[in-house]
Amino acid sequence: MSILGNIIWFIFGGLWQGLSWLLVGVLWCITIVGIPVGLQCFKIARLSFFPFGKEIEYHGNTASVLLNILWILFGGLELAIVAFLNGILFCITIIGIPFGKQCFKLAQLALMPFGSEIQ
Repeated sequence: MSILGNIIWFIFGGLWQGLSWLLVGVLWCITIVGIPVGLQCFKIARLSFFPFGKEIEYHGNTASVLLNILWILFGGLELAIVAFLNGILFCITIIGIPFGKQCFKLAQLALMPFGSEIQ
């Protein structure tokens, strides 16, 4: 199911989501100060391309908690809300429920990317 789900996801929106995260990551990495944020955008882009069959593990420490708070204040909350609302829209139909679950996974990562690892 994960291969078929990833193919369908990639064709019907994963490509554009992943490319947009890559673009934002490149823009953040142009500045020296924004490199840590850009790296997190690349992590989210990788998951946005092919989310099926992947899990997120959190290994939080003090630095990642502080960085996640700054992330939430400067745009992470809005990104997580958009992904969550997309998940709700997908879950309206029975066929869309697996895709909605992937949106919820992306929302969770978009809310707290620092200290997380994609398995």
